[in-house]
Amino acid sequence: MSALSFAVLLGAMLAETRLRLPNALHPVAWLGSLASALIARAPLAPPALALVLGACLAVALPCAVYALTAWLVQATSAWPLAQAAVQGAALFSSIALFGLLDAARTVQRALDAGALDEARSKLSWLCSRDARELDASGVANGAIESLAENLSDAVVAPLCALIAFGVEGALAYRAINTLDAMIGYHGKYEWLGKPAARLDDLANLIPARLTALLLWLAAITAPASARLSPARGVRTWRRDRGLTPSPNGGHPMAMAAGLLGLRLDKLGVYVLGRELAPPVAGDIARANRLVLRAGLLSFACALACVTRIGLRGLYGAT
Repeated sequence: MSALSFAVLLGAMLAETRLRLPNALHPVAWLGSLASALIARAPLAPPALALVLGACLAVALPCAVYALTAWLVQATSAWPLAQAAVQGAALFSSIALFGLLDAARTVQRALDAGALDEARSKLSWLCSRDARELDASGVANGAIESLAENLSDAVVAPLCALIAFGVEGALAYRAINTLDAMIGYHGKYEWLGKPAARLDDLANLIPARLTALLLWLAAITAPASARLSPARGVRTWRRDRGLTPSPNGGHPMAMAAGLLGLRLDKLGVYVLGRELAPPVAGDIARANRLVLRAGLLSFACALACVTRIGLRGLYGAT
């Protein structure tokens, strides 16, 4: 059955290179809509009540997604091709390498055309940073940081969950990450979102560090024309990985900063690669190529794992 597992993951990966579903048809968008409905009904005060309800929400949503996906996989177990289709759809919904790269390209195209306001708007596809006051370098900075961090969130972490817990785990991870993106930050949802943020930190503890390693491996296998420095990447990672508020985000971002030779920062919060040059629009393409190479390496590792152990989940290997 390992050959079928290989085919499921390869098919999901190939579909993700070309297929772009509208939000109305995308399971992650459904997750977001469900989470929004639950969040709208949750009290934000007093803090203790919000914290308890936030913990319930942070646990219940991924568990429900896991259980539903496991039920669908089991319900189709008598029809191997139907089961493979369910697993492939779940994986397609869990990974977003090529969608991430496309979003970065739209930002670069707008910058290249001199359409700064459009580039600021397109940056919102990649991150939640307030881009209204950013100049062209600041927009490029946000895009490159998001490429590195989202390589972990949208590719490496779901693939790690896939290997450990099957397709059910991959989609459950996306539920964790989606909820964190919606309420796991300081401000209005401070207490309601704190459990989601901590659970997301835990889920990304290993993937973020693996992502830094994958970026470094991508750099040492890249041609000289890519202008990447693996040695500088390691130096910057070792020095700056702990400067970000997130315990995980600094690992891939600091590695990318050093590899690319770019200063990446968030005003008043952190500076990665402080001695390096600020990015320009053309650096987004360099970052895209680096992230693509690292993403393909992560897919290759995942393919090797599922070929050996199958797609393990609640009901064993496929």
